[in-house]
Amino acid sequence: MSNYRSEWTSEAENDLASLWNVAPDRNAVTAAAAWLDARLAADPLHFGQPWTSSVHRIAVRDPIGIEFEVIEDDKRVIVHGVFPIG
Repeated sequence: MSNYRSEWTSEAENDLASLWNVAPDRNAVTAAAAWLDARLAADPLHFGQPWTSSVHRIAVRDPIGIEFEVIEDDKRVIVHGVFPIG
């Protein structure tokens, strides 16, 4: 059961689509996005690394990374961007 609701901004969704379109292994991108999203729903404040603050974080799962923000009061996570790694 998830504790947090994750929301992907249109920019993050566009980033993900762009990476998926050029990925040599599209299944890996899809699997990484699903894995990251599941971790965000479970315990986002203890996932990934702090970026600009304790609630603005990044996390990676080859072949992608995400930038996200935790809104603790609302139990929401907003994914702001997706970037390639490696």
